[in-house]
Amino acid sequence: MKTTSADLLEFEALRRLLSRFVSSPLGRAELDRLARGSDRAALAATLAEVEEAIQYLRSAAQPKPAQRGAAIRLDFSISDLRTAVEKLRIEGASLDPKEIFDLIALLDRAADFKSILAAVTERFPRLGRRALAIGDFRTVLQDVAGKILPDGTVADHASVALARLRREIERQKKSIHDSLERFLRAHKEEGVLQEEIVTIRNERFVVPVISGQRKKIDGVIHGASSSGHTLFVEPLETIDLNNDLVRLTEEELRESHRILREITERLRGYSDSIRATLVTMGELELVFAKARFGVEFACSIPRFGRKLLLREARHPLLEDVLRRQRKAVVPITLELGAGGACVLEFLRSRRR
Repeated sequence: MKTTSADLLEFEALRRLLSRFVSSPLGRAELDRLARGSDRAALAATLAEVEEAIQYLRSAAQPKPAQRGAAIRLDFSISDLRTAVEKLRIEGASLDPKEIFDLIALLDRAADFKSILAAVTERFPRLGRRALAIGDFRTVLQDVAGKILPDGTVADHASVALARLRREIERQKKSIHDSLERFLRAHKEEGVLQEEIVTIRNERFVVPVISGQRKKIDGVIHGASSSGHTLFVEPLETIDLNNDLVRLTEEELRESHRILREITERLRGYSDSIRATLVTMGELELVFAKARFGVEFACSIPRFGRKLLLREARHPLLEDVLRRQRKAVVPITLELGAGGACVLEFLRSRRR
């Protein structure tokens, strides 16, 4: 088997270690794409951005009054919305309520990230430039704000028609309950009722009737209990009321679907910008994952030159193992000059 430099450097093991600092599917996708590089300018730019992120994290960790331009902790706990965003590219496809709610939440968070990093551009210019790739979603966010609730339902105020239909549905349900309560009271002493309750079968309000007493009740049977001792009957006088409720419920469902299609179309107009924003959010998370790794392992940003100098260097994989074993870490200093001379020194660790 051919041994590569990646094998010698334990690149995949380092990737797994770095994954501890990545929380979202977007960040993990960027981490999976991470590869070794040999372009010195690109590596220097990447490391400079990570160095800024380390400084940002340290600044955000310091207690300070809330004010514009402050480094604020960025939360990357984001749902995986890549499938939903791909659906936006399919003309006529509609997102379901939960996808819409999660996507709106993501765009809202992305807008916060853009605002936060734009405010600190003077101190952290590379992070500020990275945030410029996040789209401007203020208009669409204002248009759809609050229309989808956290549980994935369409809010009453999403449209005037939906609010009206839901009020009518509640009134109709009350009318049906009142009618069935009167029915129960009227037949209470006749010994035909299994229980004095109102229940639902096949989306119709019914009452439980003793199977042997069925002929004493005018109505439609909507099923029986598992024992067969109880029949669920829709009394004749509530059939029209139930029919009206079914009609109203179907109208409400159609209006909800219309609202979902409308919101999807609004989001579809931003589909390219949303896709670019998802990529940027993943890239930002990876930058900050590297920074958190750097803080956790007290790393230094390397500088490129004509000689190799490692001062009090520690292998992160070995340090991770020794930490869990509560053992001391012994760093080394190694210098390899341009002429090939090598100096190697082991230092007694002060790290515990």
